[in-house]
Amino acid sequence: MSATSAPASSLTKAPTIAEALTSGTRPPRPTPLSTSVTFGWRALLKIKHVPEQLFDVTVFPVMMTLLFTYLFGGALAGSVQDYIAYLAPGVLVQSVLFITMYTGTTLRTDIDRGVFDRFRSLPIWRPSALVGMLLGDAVRFAVASGITAAVCLAIGWRPGGGVVGVLAGIGLVLVFAFALGWIWTFLSMILRTPGAIMGVASFVLMPLLFGSNIFVDPSTMPGWLQAWVEVNPVSHLVTAVRALMDGTPVGAEAGWSLMWSAGLVAVFGSLTMWRYQDPQ
Repeated sequence: MSATSAPASSLTKAPTIAEALTSGTRPPRPTPLSTSVTFGWRALLKIKHVPEQLFDVTVFPVMMTLLFTYLFGGALAGSVQDYIAYLAPGVLVQSVLFITMYTGTTLRTDIDRGVFDRFRSLPIWRPSALVGMLLGDAVRFAVASGITAAVCLAIGWRPGGGVVGVLAGIGLVLVFAFALGWIWTFLSMILRTPGAIMGVASFVLMPLLFGSNIFVDPSTMPGWLQAWVEVNPVSHLVTAVRALMDGTPVGAEAGWSLMWSAGLVAVFGSLTMWRYQDPQ
């Protein structure tokens, strides 16, 4: 009697379990935007547990701004107040772009821990994990921009474009930094260690940042270096940001910066996703 009652009991319970599983309303499928925002929030939550990640967006911009202002101000412009008017937009660009390299090292660390193997198996928009990480980094870059601008204002910088011009300039920097971050995400897919990514990123950034019009007028440079500065995408970005913050006509430089940003996303975003989908 007991041997036959057990299967009968199981049969009577089966419909009840099925009904319980199907009685609720199916949640809507996550959209690319919602999953990207979720992963962006994940990137910000990591700062809560590892607050040292804020070091590069707080101490580094202050150090760079003070170092270059007081090191070159008197020699190049005669005084710190005169030099900061030229340097402030450029050093803001430098501070933000320089810390973008940490995007690649952070991603490489997550890959080594197997986190992204799990993300690949989820039924979500494939790029959302990478896009969300870059969106989270954009918040860090905005913090760095705000700190750099505050330090420059404290030194004596008075932008002619006012608050609107400064915010527009910061917005353009964030767009370019987001696009530049795709280079480091691609490097994190093909290089094996965070140290290797840091080394290659530094090698790429040095000629872009220091071979530009961030610190001095290119007219004082030799001809061969001027030729590089004129085609350097960072020079286009600095010129556009400087014009926005100074309240002068921007010209075509903002368009060039946006075109460079779109090109970087198209090329390195595609390469990153190709490698992300086929890690072998």
